[in-house]
Amino acid sequence: MTQIQELERRIVAALDRIGQGVETLDAARAAVPEPVPAVDPEEVAQLRAALENERMTNAQLEERVRAIRDKQQGEVHSLRAELESKRAAMEKLDQQLQRLRKANDLLRDSNDALRNALEEGIDEPNLINTSMLAELEGLRATRAADVAENRAVLAALEPLLVNAAGAGPELRAAEDKEGGA
Repeated sequence: MTQIQELERRIVAALDRIGQGVETLDAARAAVPEPVPAVDPEEVAQLRAALENERMTNAQLEERVRAIRDKQQGEVHSLRAELESKRAAMEKLDQQLQRLRKANDLLRDSNDALRNALEEGIDEPNLINTSMLAELEGLRATRAADVAENRAVLAALEPLLVNAAGAGPELRAAEDKEGGA
């Protein structure tokens, strides 16, 4: 970014010099009668060439700035998409963890009721069924939480893997250098 600022500063300084040259040229024309040229035609040609050169340089700089801005906007868009993906994965993980907590609470309550019934000598088949259903739901919730956690990890790793794949040969060459040293 400092290079762009330095180039902008140089362009502004050059344009100021050219503007002073043009003002000098205009003043010279006004002071000297028309039939006698007050300004050297070679100097005018040089000034015009310098002006055109500065215009081209300015246009190139503007194009570079535009390209940098476009690149930065693309990166921001990419980062926002990545962030949204990670947020969605974390939200899904949180939902599954809440489900797991509820299933574990249900299982704990069902086991307590079954334990109390057994201590009192009450044979209650509904409690056994409820306990087994709670345990089954707990297993399902645990599995869903594991899947959601894996997806969240993959969402975090995916950009890293894409970057590593893009740097494939260069990365392997660097690793080979480090391994051989």
